[in-house]
Amino acid sequence: MKDYLWPVILIVFAMGVFTYFWRQGAFLRLSAYWNETMEELKKCTWPTWEELQGSTVVVIVSVALLGIFTVGVDLLVASIIRIIV
Repeated sequence: MKDYLWPVILIVFAMGVFTYFWRQGAFLRLSAYWNETMEELKKCTWPTWEELQGSTVVVIVSVALLGIFTVGVDLLVASIIRIIV
């Protein structure tokens, strides 16, 4: 019987929390939020496959250039510090 005591207590506690939120209307607000979100997403214009591919290439090239710049500045600063010290 002791093995089942904690699971029963947790289930009763979870039911109490569920009942509290149900009476406060939290689930109705969550449902309304979900429905409003779905309506807004229907209004969005989604990119075409070609636009998505082009944007992906731009992001990859930008990240690569930023990485090269960061490495270059790091090497430059490191060499300057080695000369000074």
